[in-house]
Amino acid sequence: MNEDRKKALQSLKTAKGQLEGIIKMIEDERYCIDISNQILASQSLLKKANLIILQRHLNHCVKEACKSNDSDEKIEEINKILEKILSK
Repeated sequence: MNEDRKKALQSLKTAKGQLEGIIKMIEDERYCIDISNQILASQSLLKKANLIILQRHLNHCVKEACKSNDSDEKIEEINKILEKILSK
């Protein structure tokens, strides 16, 4: 596993732990603002992991497709994912 994937995996594992903590906070009827802050922190980690994965995709998969003149599909994939990200 390369370094980028390790970083993404670590962010996802940390987010998983935070989500488990958020669930417990809700079950324990903790203060709403504290719960919301933890949700925001988890979202930040998910965004970070997604960015790492997309950067690797661009630097590896898309770059290789461009070298082999077979980039249309990869570029369309990037366009679709950017639409999803930007429509939030």
